[in-house]
Amino acid sequence: MLAVYVEKLNDDDPIAGLVVGEAPQAETPGDWVTVQVKAAALNQHDLWSLKGVGLSAERLPMVLGCDAAGLDEDGNEVVVHAVITDPSWRADETLDPSRSLLSERYPGTFAETVRVPRRNVVAKPDGLSLEEASCLPTAWLTAYRMLFTQSGLRPGDSVLVQGAGGGVATALIVLAHAAGLRVFATSRDESKRARAEEIGADEAVETGARLPQRVDAVMETVGAATWSHSIKSLRPGGTLVIAGATAGFTPEVGELNRIFFLQLRIQGSTMGTRDELSQLMQFMSLTGVRPVVDRTLAMADARDGFVALAEGDVFGKLVLTP
Repeated sequence: MLAVYVEKLNDDDPIAGLVVGEAPQAETPGDWVTVQVKAAALNQHDLWSLKGVGLSAERLPMVLGCDAAGLDEDGNEVVVHAVITDPSWRADETLDPSRSLLSERYPGTFAETVRVPRRNVVAKPDGLSLEEASCLPTAWLTAYRMLFTQSGLRPGDSVLVQGAGGGVATALIVLAHAAGLRVFATSRDESKRARAEEIGADEAVETGARLPQRVDAVMETVGAATWSHSIKSLRPGGTLVIAGATAGFTPEVGELNRIFFLQLRIQGSTMGTRDELSQLMQFMSLTGVRPVVDRTLAMADARDGFVALAEGDVFGKLVLTP
C-alpha cells in the first residue's frame, strides 16, 4: 500500500530519512480494526519522529502519522484517536504510563489504511468534512484539553496564545474566541499576526512584546524562547498551561521568584481523551467552528508538506489525502 514512512533516523537532516512509496502491512493485534484513511494531518510529532524522538531505530521502518479520518469496516465515517493504551486501562488515556501514540510502537495514519483498537474509533459528526475531521485528534484535541480541562478559564476571561501559526496555536485561538474568551496572540511574523486576528485573536503582538493587560492564562507550546514572557504576562494567581516546547526545553530564566510570589499555577497538558475528542467535535458542530487548513496535498506529495512544516511555512494544518 502507499505510505509515508521513516526508513532511517537523522537528527541533522530529518527529512533525509523520509520515504513515500509502497510499504507492506505491518503486524498489529488480531482484534484491532481497519480504517480506510481518507484524510490525515501532519503534526510536529511527525518531524520529531524523523529525529528519533519517541521512535527507536529498532522499530524502523515505521509509517508516520497520528491523525486520520476515514471509513470503518462498515463504511461509517470515523475519526481515529491516536493515543494507544494498555488494553486493561480504563481511566484517562493520557495518564496511562504505558501509553504511546500511533507511529511510535504501531504504524501510523499516513497510509491507505491504518489498524487501531476498536475503542480508538470515534464517530464523525455530519457537519465536519473528512479533511476537517482529520485535523482534530492531535493539535485540536491538545488545544481543547488545554483550554477547557486544564486552564480553569471561563467565558469573559483573557488568554495569551504564544506562537500563532502552528496547528495547536491556531486551534487555541479559534476555540478560545468561540468560547467567549479575550484572546491575545504572539508571532515574530507580521503576516501571521494579521492572520491570527482574522481567525479570532482580539490583538496579536510581536513575540515578547508587552500586552495591554495581564491575562488569566497563557497557552504555551513554544517553550524556552517564550517562557519568561509567558510568566510575566500572567496576572497574580494566573495559570500557565504548557503542552510543548518546540523551541527548547530549558529556559535561560526560570522566573521562579515570580511563580511563587504571584502564586502562579503551572499545568502540564498532553493530547486528550476519547471523550474529549467527541466533545470537541460536538463543540465544533454546534458553533460552526472549523479547523484552519493551510493546504491539502496528495499523499504522494507528502515530502513537500514536511518541508513546509520544518521551515515554518504553514498557518494552521497540512492535510494529506491518499
